[in-house]
Amino acid sequence: MNLPELGAFLRTRRDRIRPTDVGLPHGPRRRVPGLRREEVAQLAGLSVDYYTELERGSAKSGVQPSAQTLGALARALRLNRDERDHLFHLAERPVPPSAHGASAHVQPALLGLVDRLSNTPVRVITDLHETLVENDLARALLGDSPARRGPAASLVYRWFTDPQTREIYPPEDHAHHSRVFVADLQAAAARRGGDIEVSKMIAVLRRRSEEFAALWDTHDVAVRRMDHKRIVHPMLGVIELDCFNLLSEDGRQRLLWFTAPPGSEGAEQLELLSVIGTQQMTVPEGEAP
Repeated sequence: MNLPELGAFLRTRRDRIRPTDVGLPHGPRRRVPGLRREEVAQLAGLSVDYYTELERGSAKSGVQPSAQTLGALARALRLNRDERDHLFHLAERPVPPSAHGASAHVQPALLGLVDRLSNTPVRVITDLHETLVENDLARALLGDSPARRGPAASLVYRWFTDPQTREIYPPEDHAHHSRVFVADLQAAAARRGGDIEVSKMIAVLRRRSEEFAALWDTHDVAVRRMDHKRIVHPMLGVIELDCFNLLSEDGRQRLLWFTAPPGSEGAEQLELLSVIGTQQMTVPEGEAP
């Protein structure tokens, strides 16, 4: 592991990023051109001491960054694909093999938008509906995305194989979402051109879900760009929102954000959601609700 080169690379990437690029205030007393070490550590979910040792690049430190740590640093430092791969090479870790899947490298342009859209629920997903990153409001609205690999990482897969997945939407809306998911998957499968991952998932879904098989055989195709959703929240009830999609240039990733017209009940519920967050509202034992 080339720790000196790794440390130097991290320092140069940190110096080139402005605080506003990652949603941080610039501040009047900033002495460094880019981010501070503690800011990078916070964005990557690392301790300041650990990140400092990485930048120092001393062989005596004994630091051995995992692939997960390197991926978090790549996202925090807004590395492009070549830079991300270089980071993995310096750390002598296998470079993530694909540009898609639940462990995909989030495209920097989409990641930058996530930072800026802090007042609305935002999530970045793959074209197979695998969640890559989301903000706190998205987790509060939609719940935590399951930390899974393989087909189960895909919301489309879970939609047709796990009935619990559908509880986030009213039952009368399920048929609509099933049609949208399958039509969108048709487009993704064609765009990927016989990708093994997609082919296997489709084959399994056809065996496990008669509903999926019937919809797939209609050959309806429609890339989802905007949809009106009614989302069932455990504390706020049904929230009516518009969901917009911004697709990456290659179509393999997309940014979803949820909004409602100003003054609408949905807008008021979103505002309340930002206060409630993900806390569990429970009634102390022995007290009336």
